[in-house]
Amino acid sequence: MSDLHFLTIAEASRLIAARKLSPIELTQAFIARVKALDPRLNAFILLMEDSALAAARAAEADIAAGRYRGPLHGIPIGLKDIYNTAGTATTGHSALFRDHIPAEDAHTVALLKAAGAIILGKLATHEFATGGPSFDLPWPPARNPWDLARMPGGSSSGSGAAVAAGLCPGAMGTDTGGSIRFPAALCGIAGHKPTYGLVSRRGILPLSFSLDHGGPMCWTSEDCALMMDVLAGYDPLDPASADVPKPDFLHGLSDGIAGMTIGAIRHFHETDLDCDPEVAAAFEASVKALEALGATVKPVTVSPLSHYGDVLNVISRAEAYSIHERHLTRTPMLYGALGRRRLAAGAFLRASDYVSAVRHRGRLVAEMAALMTDCDAVITAGWHRPAPEFGEGAVPRGLNLTSVFNVTGSPALSVCNGFTAAGLPTALQIAARPFADPTALRIGAAFEKATAFRSRRPAFAIDAALAA
Repeated sequence: MSDLHFLTIAEASRLIAARKLSPIELTQAFIARVKALDPRLNAFILLMEDSALAAARAAEADIAAGRYRGPLHGIPIGLKDIYNTAGTATTGHSALFRDHIPAEDAHTVALLKAAGAIILGKLATHEFATGGPSFDLPWPPARNPWDLARMPGGSSSGSGAAVAAGLCPGAMGTDTGGSIRFPAALCGIAGHKPTYGLVSRRGILPLSFSLDHGGPMCWTSEDCALMMDVLAGYDPLDPASADVPKPDFLHGLSDGIAGMTIGAIRHFHETDLDCDPEVAAAFEASVKALEALGATVKPVTVSPLSHYGDVLNVISRAEAYSIHERHLTRTPMLYGALGRRRLAAGAFLRASDYVSAVRHRGRLVAEMAALMTDCDAVITAGWHRPAPEFGEGAVPRGLNLTSVFNVTGSPALSVCNGFTAAGLPTALQIAARPFADPTALRIGAAFEKATAFRSRRPAFAIDAALAA
């Protein structure tokens, strides 16, 4: 079977369940592809070849014995290298943690393994999920498979690049201000930031206690739903975990969106932020596509984007400094220059700044909740411009289209909604009410099936595969 690396999780799982595809064969195909392509892409920090093949052999034996565990059984998954892996280094892409060997898996990694998923390797990030892309770290930054001269977004950069290039069908990312949805947007994939507290963060290197989220990055919304069905659930050992009934991510996923009401927040990209014209045009085309599917799309407004950005910047910088203060004051030279500068900025915030930001956050949360009483979901542009070239300037902090839903804690999904004339992806962001993650995923799945964007892969991946 050719092009195994371009199978979605849903497609591969159906073949594995029917015993038409071997987990060993699938894993070997991804390992070979990583070895062939990643020297130019830099998506992987560590390819866990031996343990992945051992897990694939175990999956095949279990399935042959009638012990099929579900859609992730036998599926290779990559991990952003801030997810703890027992006995294997979790570095945070930093010299400071080069030799950090956790004793236990992150809770989400344990859930993936229990579902039969195969951990393929550890993926590049920005240092401790904050400072990047940087060239003064032990490993180079990941590159965008649509154009190797361009950034793949951050901080889940390796996850976005790996999925887009067909190095793994799914990956885990984290999102404090957009770090799942930013690389998903720039790499043309689907990335889901769950409702705050729906997915445990235990065993994930923290950046901001009240803003961090862990979640899936895949080629399609359907694949994100399959991963969320395994990842979501109450973890009593994570203080932020929400003790709520687990949503049913798969029921109704393919039922369409006829009759839904969707609010379109245009002022974020039309007046609050300098937006690329092709991104704005893709957003309007997305509105028409959703209306053609039977949804009512109406204009809505909320507070200016800068209000969300200011709140996020103050809270995230203060909390990040509290986490890194000991290392920053004792061994600052082990950080990269950009990561050190960003993390140290929190030392100059006052307690009153933090308290004011938390209070204003409450007002923004209430405002969004009121808006959502009349809407099933809201949409925004996914990112304000296509992938920039390396050296075009630092990744923006706070003032972006994704940080809104870290502040509110709402579920938010990024999906590809087109391509620029230069062949770079654009994105649509879909957000729903807290714990209504299946609604966002359902809208994303309907949109993807109604458009042709999932049939287009990066030329880099195709050309390299043909040349291999």
